[in-house]
Amino acid sequence: MARKKKSGTYAAQNRKARHNYSIQEKFEAGIVLTGTEVKSLRQGHAAITESYAGEMQGEFYLFHAHIPEYRSADRFNHEPRRPRKLLLHRRQIAKLTQAVQRKGMTVIPLGIYFNPRGIAKVELALATGKHTYDKRAASKERDWKRQKSRLMRDKG
Repeated sequence: MARKKKSGTYAAQNRKARHNYSIQEKFEAGIVLTGTEVKSLRQGHAAITESYAGEMQGEFYLFHAHIPEYRSADRFNHEPRRPRKLLLHRRQIAKLTQAVQRKGMTVIPLGIYFNPRGIAKVELALATGKHTYDKRAASKERDWKRQKSRLMRDKG
């Protein structure tokens, strides 16, 4: 059976992640949210650029993800930067904790989206941080590919 593609309804994306980190492996995780957090995400109000995932008491949590308060909920609102529990299989948790304990590995969120069933999911990446010279080399390579395609288009 073919795997279904994710729907394009991203509530939040971490655009700097691919620039600042070299991504080794991707994971999909569920996230435990309250009702007001879901409503705020559906409006597209979230920021995950400074967030990361880490282990706490044998489970994985998403730290420093900012989901602002839902305006229509008065006293039933949530805390915007609270740690949110991620729903992963035990083997995935074990794999991620072993990788984090190695030098330089971190778990970062690439995006929060709603799957076709309407359930909020987090796309996680196991990544290592890039040095400034790696970022420059990637920029040079991207510019060269762009220039090469222009030359081929004009000549061909």
